[in-house]
Amino acid sequence: MKPYWSGIFPAITTQMRKDGSLDLDATAKHVEALIESGVTGMIFLGSLGENQALNPVEKRRVIEAMVEVVNDRIPVLSGVAESSTSEAIRYVQDCEKLGLSGFMLMPAMLYKGDEREIITHFRAVARGTGLPIMIYNNPISYANDITPEMFAQLADAKNFVALKESSGNTRRITDLHNTVGDRYAIFTGVDDLALESAIVGIDGWVAGSGIAFPEENQYFWELTRKGDWDKAREIYRWFTPLLHLDVHTKFVQYIKLAVQEAGLGSEWVRPPRLPLAGDERKQILQIIRRGIETRPQIPKRKKAR
Repeated sequence: MKPYWSGIFPAITTQMRKDGSLDLDATAKHVEALIESGVTGMIFLGSLGENQALNPVEKRRVIEAMVEVVNDRIPVLSGVAESSTSEAIRYVQDCEKLGLSGFMLMPAMLYKGDEREIITHFRAVARGTGLPIMIYNNPISYANDITPEMFAQLADAKNFVALKESSGNTRRITDLHNTVGDRYAIFTGVDDLALESAIVGIDGWVAGSGIAFPEENQYFWELTRKGDWDKAREIYRWFTPLLHLDVHTKFVQYIKLAVQEAGLGSEWVRPPRLPLAGDERKQILQIIRRGIETRPQIPKRKKAR
């Protein structure tokens, strides 16, 4: 069965000004660069998009503006990271009216639910919208682990069409294939496990660090689709120090700094996050600048007419 979604769905940052206010024009410029690189979908207001640092009005402003910018060229998803089931339902219903293509649904924030509570939350949100949903499993960051057996229980809800596996354990991907077959499109959400995940079989990648290097990110992905593992491995070895930026507590600051260095945006974040400073900033800049200096030569992409 052909998956509902596949390919690169970057989790884009929410661009901000130095004072922390939204910079929707800068976000739109980054959107255009990503679309031009060949991505097949885009996710706004995920963890990298600082979802939980925005107020409800701001979230809806971002979605309304970005739906207009993308203009049906690719699917547009929003992260759903509310602390209560009722707020999550309200959010998906509001965003459906704004023209979104679907959602990336996290467990309820700030609470470690048991299996019954997690499944009940997901089902309730799914009933609140007719749009397709990617379920986001990230037990490292959000304490709730959605196991392959739980995905099997949720399989009867038709608008659950994809899952983002970010447990950091690539064995999970094979376990998912063995437990749920081709019921869901399987995406990896861990940048520095992208090659390993591709080898065992995924349909897509919710890319983080790659938003600063969209052309290389897309080229690497396409090599994995062709099974050109030698070239993919070569690109991956260059890319890996940059992909490691995605798996640190300060991944938002790290990736926004990479986006700035690549000329695709700025580093400004919303408190309680602060821009990097001191030795940490120097260390991360060294990694980013080394990546830029040594970026591989890749074939020019043919522009769509």
